Amino acid sequence: MSRVLGVPSRRRLREIRPVRTGGRFLGLRRYDGLRRAGGFPSYGRTALLTTAVTALALTASGCVVVRGDLEVVATTTPAQAARALKDFTAAYNKADKAYDQSRDASRVTGALADIDGGKLRSGAKLNPGGNPNHVALKLTDVTYTIPKKAGWPRWFVADADANKGNKTDRWLFVFTRDGLTDLWEVSFLTVVPRADLPEFKKDENGYAQVVTPNDPELSVAPAELPDRYVTYLREDSALFADGPYTSEKRSERRRNATKPGLARQFIDEALTNGDYAPVGLRTTDGGALVFFTTRHYQKQTAAQGVSIPVRDPAVKALMTGEPKQSLTLEFVNNQAVLDPARTNSDQPVTFLSQVGGLTGAKGE
Repeated sequence: MSRVLGVPSRRRLREIRPVRTGGRFLGLRRYDGLRRAGGFPSYGRTALLTTAVTALALTASGCVVVRGDLEVVATTTPAQAARALKDFTAAYNKADKAYDQSRDASRVTGALADIDGGKLRSGAKLNPGGNPNHVALKLTDVTYTIPKKAGWPRWFVADADANKGNKTDRWLFVFTRDGLTDLWEVSFLTVVPRADLPEFKKDENGYAQVVTPNDPELSVAPAELPDRYVTYLREDSALFADGPYTSEKRSERRRNATKPGLARQFIDEALTNGDYAPVGLRTTDGGALVFFTTRHYQKQTAAQGVSIPVRDPAVKALMTGEPKQSLTLEFVNNQAVLDPARTNSDQPVTFLSQVGGLTGAKGE
């Protein structure tokens, strides 16, 4: 497949990260990872300004003010969405070819920026002259799912066939921006088998419906999914359906927890602020497709006199310090799940995809 991404992005209201030891998967690291370039003009400003500021009706008897940021409007237009995807793809390819995260730094944010940045930083150290295996990403048969919502941030979803990975997969991109003068950035990228893609609920004009963070019509509130997932990895429950990112991941951790002379600890963290915040679209069955982000640390501690082998070139490239006694690896994952309707709360939350990558390594 292609690669694992991850760039530290500009942090407006974004997650304040605790230990940041370092931090591209369109070489997608899908458990079955993308990054920031600058200087692209924002598009559609005039068209959207009318709706976002919509306001001020004056009459002889007085004035009525309508708050444009509270009005429910389409988050973008198909033409603007297509331009956003085109600009992202161009920037992504430049960054991947040069192994230079500055080339697409203004086009990625949140989970994707972290995942993308890790791949690019390690690639730059291993191949300072650029990516010798670069193949430009090409997207075809693109579908844009545009919701209506009030306020900022505004976002939309694009899904497409790609010239990388499995031919039966669709690549899903969540584009977001916090204001009219901001560029559209990709915050989530997941890869889902075409047959598993749900049908979105739409109005008579073809606009999708967003689910709120605490949506009462869903089995699990989207805002709670990151915490519920990291808790599940520690304690297990019937909340999530069995599969490679749930029951199988727990089993793998148990198998690898202790090896001769080496112990592993796992720390899982929910990311819920700013561009990491979960977002979702209502599906026709009353449930929702929800995207969310988590961070995971794996600490390997060696017994006295036992060395910790570091064979992975990507780990070596991102590692700070020397692993004399311990090595801590940091990963960021973004995932897409189907959250059932509350009326079907006996059904578990089902993972469709998890894409992630190594974002840091620290030896001590």
